Amino acid sequence: MTGSSGADGRGVFHDDFRLSITKALGDQLAQALRSLGRAPLGEESLAKLEERPGVYQLYVKGAFVYVGKADRRHKGLPGRLRNHLRKLSGRRNLDLADVTFSCLYVDEDFSALAPEQLLINHYKERGGIPWNNSGFGSKDPGRRRDTTVLKKDHFDVQYPINLDALVQGVTPGTNDLRTFLKKLKAGLPYNFRYVEPSRAADVSVEVPDGPLTADEAFRLASAALPVSWQITALLNYVIMYEEEEQYKSASRYYRAGEVVDQEPEKSSEPLTREDLGDIE
Repeated sequence: MTGSSGADGRGVFHDDFRLSITKALGDQLAQALRSLGRAPLGEESLAKLEERPGVYQLYVKGAFVYVGKADRRHKGLPGRLRNHLRKLSGRRNLDLADVTFSCLYVDEDFSALAPEQLLINHYKERGGIPWNNSGFGSKDPGRRRDTTVLKKDHFDVQYPINLDALVQGVTPGTNDLRTFLKKLKAGLPYNFRYVEPSRAADVSVEVPDGPLTADEAFRLASAALPVSWQITALLNYVIMYEEEEQYKSASRYYRAGEVVDQEPEKSSEPLTREDLGDIE
């Protein structure tokens, strides 16, 4: 209280008026989302959404885990949620059947107020949101972070990439290595960053009929590469370079068609803002 008592002793006669419009908006957004039902995070549900900006919440086994925003660059809510669907389909320790969502369309003017941050602020007072504070929405951090040892509470440690995930769009039969690598990158549910070897267009890769897992695809690519090249499966993405590097967060190496497994290191230190990286 900053006011002062009046000369007649009848109490405070001036003070500061405090009105938090953003808090009120966050509370109303949260209440509106709580009033909605939840749909499975799958194509059938996403096909019913309009391509409009909005905010959404994700749940796993009924537990609220993430809040996010979708705008025009994501093709609205369905585009953004499809990105999440693709990413989660390539993770271990997670069943897509357990993932549901609810969402609200918001006007463009309101979107400028960062409604997802209003929701995050609202829930911080109630214990926070697990995936918003663990790196779920992070972009590829780039080459400089490939050697980083992830912390045990990071999303990618709790839900590492699944090398048994199916690759979409790779054509059976004879493919040149350049085309194969491009299709592999596009067809994986997680990031595959690589440098193209010289003369890749002149090297053939024989792709068998039937479903192709990421592990099988990396074995094929590795066998077609020069012996000095290495494919490394980290906890959160896969890289391919001409090197013989040991990565502390690697789970598997592919070299000349052979596979070497290792137990990834994890740090027990608490997560910091730097660990979360840039958000998509």
